[in-house]
Amino acid sequence: MAWKTLDDMELAGKVVLVRVDINVPTEDGRVTDATRIEKIVPTVKDILAKGGKPVLLAHFGRPKGKRVAEMSLKVTLPALEAALGQKVTFAEDCVGGPAKAAVSAMAPGDVLLLENTRFHPGEEANDPELAAAMAALGEVYVNDAFSAAHRGHASTEGIARLLPACAGRLMEAELKALEAALGNPLRPVVAVVGGAKVSTKLDLLGNLVARVDHLVIGGGMANTFLVAQGVEVGKSLAERDMAPTALEILGKAREAGCTIHLPVDVVVAREFKAHAASETVPVAECPRDAMILDAGPGTVAAISAVFGACRTLIWNGPLGAFEIPPFDAATNAAAARAAELTAAGRLVSVAGGGDTVAALNRAGAADSFTYVSTAGGAFLEWMEGKTLPGVAVLME
Repeated sequence: MAWKTLDDMELAGKVVLVRVDINVPTEDGRVTDATRIEKIVPTVKDILAKGGKPVLLAHFGRPKGKRVAEMSLKVTLPALEAALGQKVTFAEDCVGGPAKAAVSAMAPGDVLLLENTRFHPGEEANDPELAAAMAALGEVYVNDAFSAAHRGHASTEGIARLLPACAGRLMEAELKALEAALGNPLRPVVAVVGGAKVSTKLDLLGNLVARVDHLVIGGGMANTFLVAQGVEVGKSLAERDMAPTALEILGKAREAGCTIHLPVDVVVAREFKAHAASETVPVAECPRDAMILDAGPGTVAAISAVFGACRTLIWNGPLGAFEIPPFDAATNAAAARAAELTAAGRLVSVAGGGDTVAALNRAGAADSFTYVSTAGGAFLEWMEGKTLPGVAVLME
């Protein structure tokens, strides 16, 4: 991959438009989780250190091209100021008079946040006029929003065609991690794909079997593959109509030389609730009145052995119903093993996707992974082998 970073740009005295993702959860008019805000701090600080004037562009919620008061980015100001340790000015629009006036008033060391880009219908339509109006505010464009890079919007793709452009520190870290995981990885490579349904991850599985050496399938998805192979799964979640597709994926994997790993033992219960009575049985012996809620210890041991034999791990999705104990045991144990191998320098581990981040955090393993992406849709589309407009334009 060839893209420019902040190190390649001359920023002194220049207005720098920075596309960030601070679409954070809020409650009663305040930010409840500032993780995404904290992640943009290195980029903003580096721009300031180089003498640039950072002007932040971002979306918030889904106002669908209309001005919606409760979707104003103003709600993020206190958290933004706390993270940066300084005052942040706010403009009531991302183009036009208010934006121009706020940019003109900036002094060295100032940071400016512009109002929600999605208040304009031209944002999601990637309208050239809106992109040009935003680009006219600055002299350099920095994209630090990998999590929005799968959207070809005016603020993620359009502006990058009109100004000298580069990746911010968060985007740079994300792209380096992804390159290390699938672009030019250390081999052998193992991918863990979990979650409820095969139907939502068809593109992902199709891409991975051609690119990795081992594919571990967990969660409800694994049940569909078991059904396809004639294994009875009782009352477990399974997409029985997807059995032919599962067999097709198994066939593609064989052709590509990719080994697929399915559970060899499972934890079953009669109720889907925390601390429900459960038992571990061989995979072919799931009782008719029970449901599979986790992989068993034999499966975890097999997965751990695969991790130990590989050099790169990509992880998307849990191995079981990780939200409710004791059905988080397999995910926790496998994550702990991956973290241990990573800490020992034996594994490059990259993980992403909403449930994955939550599961790894619950397991206490996230901090030990090489990289954990908070970009849900963008991470998934990248794993599916799709072109991300916000990344592609930086490489043109």
